[in-house]
Amino acid sequence: MSLSVLKDIRKIYNGLNAHEVRDAAAQQLSIGLLATSGDVYREMEDFLVPSHLDAYTRGQALRMISRVDTEDKEAQKRDFDILLCEPGIGLPRNGYLFDPVNGDDALINTIVSENRPVELALAHTFPVFRQAVAHRVITRISRENAMLALVTALPNVIPSFIELPWAVGEFATDTAFLTMNQIRMALMMAAIYDRPVGYSEQKMSIAAIAGGAFGWRAVARELVSKIPLGGGLIPKAAIAYAGTWVVGTGLERVYRTGVGLTRHEKREAWANAITKGREVAGELRP
Repeated sequence: MSLSVLKDIRKIYNGLNAHEVRDAAAQQLSIGLLATSGDVYREMEDFLVPSHLDAYTRGQALRMISRVDTEDKEAQKRDFDILLCEPGIGLPRNGYLFDPVNGDDALINTIVSENRPVELALAHTFPVFRQAVAHRVITRISRENAMLALVTALPNVIPSFIELPWAVGEFATDTAFLTMNQIRMALMMAAIYDRPVGYSEQKMSIAAIAGGAFGWRAVARELVSKIPLGGGLIPKAAIAYAGTWVVGTGLERVYRTGVGLTRHEKREAWANAITKGREVAGELRP
């Protein structure tokens, strides 16, 4: 087993600490706003903390936001996690151009992609970032599982959420590492969507979603025989990627809307993910 995979496995173990996930999501952020008028300041605040949010969520988020005077150069040098800037002012360190005319998606994705150390806190505190952070987490952990499947040459890469840590007590197989990584992803999804984070809090929902509503093991058996993946390690890594993607997508949907994927959506998600998984496996293959 390569050193990089051993490091990945250690990261997975560390990520299973629910306290660390909760702490990462709850850390205090410092968001600066740099504008020339009250109207622009309010527009920036509405972007980060829309008026439709409940009073508690708005209050918690607004406490982390500071309006910065364009003439106060010292204030602009403060160690902000993120600094939104009106066009034409210039971009200080860690500054991001706030330009609603060009749409919010690009700004959201840029901020999320460049601030991974605080991604859970960003999503937990500011709902505008939640779907972007969730997507990045799902993609990243799906790729990690594909790599684990490749390097460890797993004999069985369709992990079962029935073998959860509270049911088994220890992880004895390579397959369990994939399951562990999916559990880590589930903890992160809960943190992103401001839900209780912990095994006792999520045990029933994870088991029900993964073991019942998803049914992705059955979908895998049915669909993998219809999709020409070839032999060797590529199919294993592709299935590891796709299975993790479907689990993550379903968890994200439940936490965001309260409703899981339909049977049709599960099949469609699996078919798309298995194709993407094969591409990823080809890229990652040693």
